[in-house]
Amino acid sequence: MSNILDILTICRKSGNLELGFDPMKEALSAGKAYAVIAAADISPKTEKEARFFAEKYSVPYARSDITLDSAQQRLGKRAGIFTVCESGLARKAAELLGAGSERASAPLRDKASPH
Repeated sequence: MSNILDILTICRKSGNLELGFDPMKEALSAGKAYAVIAAADISPKTEKEARFFAEKYSVPYARSDITLDSAQQRLGKRAGIFTVCESGLARKAAELLGAGSERASAPLRDKASPH
């Protein structure tokens, strides 16, 4: 697993990935989200709103080098927002994306209780 798309593919196959903006909001409000990852080529408005919701629920947010086209090819759906709903996979994604640096809005945390 050398890149973020490998992690997202595993998340998708295990049922621990939400694709898209509205599913991200649902996962965040339900307390299921451990990380929100944005594609490199989403619109500035989408990025601003996704970052806002991730910060609102204290969930790490990071921008990736994934494109909408590569997401569609590997994950089977054209999406620019990826919500990881499993802590171990979110932690690995954070390592790959350099979470804790300026690319991430909040450090990855263990979820002991729902939001």
